[in-house]
Amino acid sequence: MGIRVTVVLDESNVEKLRGIQAKMLRGSTKSISFSYVLNRVTEEGLRKFKP
Repeated sequence: MGIRVTVVLDESNVEKLRGIQAKMLRGSTKSISFSYVLNRVTEEGLRKFKP
């Protein structure tokens, strides 16, 4: 279980994340939460910023 955090996202970023979620849902029989998508995208982005 993760930590609950409240954030404010730009509308354009939410649309992009929803698009990614829709693609993932098309290729799956399971439900895929918005939080799951956000975590996956964040993890990939953070890999680029290795200290």
